[in-house]
Amino acid sequence: MPTQVKEFIYAHGSRKRASARVRLYPGNGKVLINGKEFPPDPLMIAPLVLAALDKKFDVSARVVGGGMTGQLEAIRHGIARALVIHDPELRSTMRKAGYLTRDPREKERKKPGLKRARRAPQWQKR
Repeated sequence: MPTQVKEFIYAHGSRKRASARVRLYPGNGKVLINGKEFPPDPLMIAPLVLAALDKKFDVSARVVGGGMTGQLEAIRHGIARALVIHDPELRSTMRKAGYLTRDPREKERKKPGLKRARRAPQWQKR
């Protein structure tokens, strides 16, 4: 029996230490993250809702690194880029909403002699 090949739109998204490879398939709004089905998170599917395509595409994403919020925003970044590939006229809409800009903020490195990046050890008189 031949396997059915579905066409998809591919894009890469990132945020903090999280990196997401996103595929959009024609479908009815299912979300698969790392092979597991999840309910669609409003933060993650915001670009689809903005373009009124949230019930027309299934999202499949492979995410590595970062925490939960960073991963969700990496997927959002990837979805927005994939939608621009699907329909270039959505570029200005996605740009105005801020979904195409890669957020450059990263965690500052720890400095020697400090507890964190800037937190000094507590001062003791004796």
